[in-house]
Amino acid sequence: MALDPEACYRAFASRDRRFDGRFVTAVVTTGVYCRPGCPARLPARRNVRFYPHAAAAEAAGFRPCLRCRPETAPGSAAWNGTSATVARALRLIDEGAMDEAGVEALAARLGVTSRWLRELFAAQLGASPLAVARTRRVHFARRLLDTTDLPLVDIALASGFASARRLHDAFRATFHRSPGALRRGPAGQIGAIELRLPARSPFDMAPLLAFFKARAIPGVEHVTHDAYARTIRIGEHTGVIEARGISGAALRLGVRVSSPRALLPVAARVSRMFDLDADPGAIATHLRRDSALARIVPHAGVRVPGVWEPFEAGVRALLGQQISVPAARTLAGRLVRMCGTPLASAGPAGAGAAGSAGDRAAGHAPAAERGVAGPGEPAGGARPERDELIRRMERNPRILATPALSHLFPTPEAVAAADLERIGLPRARAASLRAFADAVASGRIAFESMPDLDRIVAQLTALPGVGPWTAHYVAMRALGEPDAFPASDLGVRKALARAGRMPSEREVLRRAERWRPWRAYAVIALWTRPEKETS
Repeated sequence: MALDPEACYRAFASRDRRFDGRFVTAVVTTGVYCRPGCPARLPARRNVRFYPHAAAAEAAGFRPCLRCRPETAPGSAAWNGTSATVARALRLIDEGAMDEAGVEALAARLGVTSRWLRELFAAQLGASPLAVARTRRVHFARRLLDTTDLPLVDIALASGFASARRLHDAFRATFHRSPGALRRGPAGQIGAIELRLPARSPFDMAPLLAFFKARAIPGVEHVTHDAYARTIRIGEHTGVIEARGISGAALRLGVRVSSPRALLPVAARVSRMFDLDADPGAIATHLRRDSALARIVPHAGVRVPGVWEPFEAGVRALLGQQISVPAARTLAGRLVRMCGTPLASAGPAGAGAAGSAGDRAAGHAPAAERGVAGPGEPAGGARPERDELIRRMERNPRILATPALSHLFPTPEAVAAADLERIGLPRARAASLRAFADAVASGRIAFESMPDLDRIVAQLTALPGVGPWTAHYVAMRALGEPDAFPASDLGVRKALARAGRMPSEREVLRRAERWRPWRAYAVIALWTRPEKETS
């Protein structure tokens, strides 16, 4: 991504924190790179360089500033100039796609060549995919170092390193200090796995919680006035999470999960669910230029509430076609009771069959727990410390435990094989839901390999019973497409009605042109406008 050095320097010199995540500033005389808003003495213009990503600055030999802590800034978001392919690659890297595979495997999942992917990263981020993945792991380890009292061997495992020695080497290369020298002291009791996820300011959690609460799936989600909790499945690992807003534009995330390997991808998914990397102020300024939105978009902005994973979003959309939000929630609860896995039968911390105690005793524990190394790292044997970390996470008393969280959301395979008419679905919609679940289970629908919004819509609408509204809903809430726009949505058309007349879909599309590239944010604003309930 091309940066205007003069504009970057003006933003940096004014210490404007609104530019957090858009670029970092490297100071050649000190060898450090900083975030906008760093309180240190302002360097001369001739002594600074600007990079679009922290990994690019580190690849050029700079280390993070210990004063402004650029590694704690909100991550760069898909809307800020990266292509859809790079944005999806970043999401996959966040979820650990390169911890046990290389660039070639990542490119294959995206449907592009590894050479093309490297060129895209170099042009738009100034760093290679490997450098971005390494930076991500080191910075997550630093976050665990600051916010937990986990031993270094446990932090290494949770952040994707094969050993504490590898973690130590990475810290020396990045921060020029050892992990022990950077640790600020114990953060809490043993077993308290809590993370602080930064958000772009201003961050108001109340509208997100209200949206989630109205659509909370019984058994899977539990939402109160100040917290969101749910059961989770990520790969072969399962568990429970709880998110609460805290002061300082941040989210406090509590995690109880069947393997520490899942911590980093869990944090990445929760960040997307709460849209923490969005710049609400910039988006609000743009949308409020339209008189219809100026009345409902607050100056503090709006965020798009996400969904844990794309399959769940598709199921929600299909269940909610042409019915109210409460009715769709009821159907979702019936589906979970019929097809979902009871959390109690999934093992400790919701561990699935692959992570049960019996499997570990038989030597069939997941590869990550058996000490299988990531690319370029030495293989490790079984480690008692890892088992102890897992046991501490499983019995963590500080993570929400409530009977309301009883089931894991159903897998595509379970939904594809279910008698869906039994939950009250019309025959045609049941057939559509089965077809969607079968397409995901078989791999014919692979969300991460859809390169752009048009391809997402084309592939999903090729399925029976899946129209543009459903496709855009999935793109908007699960895939982070900021310009997704279900133009036929009745709630949107009602919100734009004037003198009792609702605009046609064509008229809505024409008006929404002025909302690009943040049409998805306009939809959320229209759906959640005061005293209105929409689908």
